[in-house]
Amino acid sequence: MRTLTALCVAILAAANAAAADAPAANADKAAIQALEDTFNEGFNARDVDKIMSVYAKHLFVFDVVVPREYTSWEAYKKDFEELFATFPGPLKNTISEQTIHVVGTIAYGHNIETGEFTGKDGTKQKIVVRTTDIYRKMGGKWLIVEEHNSVPIDLQTMKPDLLSKP
Repeated sequence: MRTLTALCVAILAAANAAAADAPAANADKAAIQALEDTFNEGFNARDVDKIMSVYAKHLFVFDVVVPREYTSWEAYKKDFEELFATFPGPLKNTISEQTIHVVGTIAYGHNIETGEFTGKDGTKQKIVVRTTDIYRKMGGKWLIVEEHNSVPIDLQTMKPDLLSKP
């Protein structure tokens, strides 16, 4: 009986602790969602400085374009500059299916980004990218410290599925 009582007390204490942290987690989730919104606003405005404001200076990224990885903030900034130079026409990026999970000063989440681009010759290109981010709260501010962007590969053709669906 004592074991059962101790177990119930422990469960209630844990539930109370989790409930007490819920408002903080909700505020952190809202701050991270605002970070993702800032990224998307910057992307759609071709504002590389605004885009990069959501990333930590010590950054690691796997992107869908070469090179395989970016190991610095400066290198990833150049990637965005090259992207916008390659597609100088109208563009639009949308973020959907955003998830955010907060664990103390670390958080992680994923989303689907659908980009619509216009090349120098007017050719339109659409791509659906899977993005996973790791966030860290530093100095009271959430930033992306690691990112992985990918597209699925069709194993029959070994070609990327640029318009992937669930």
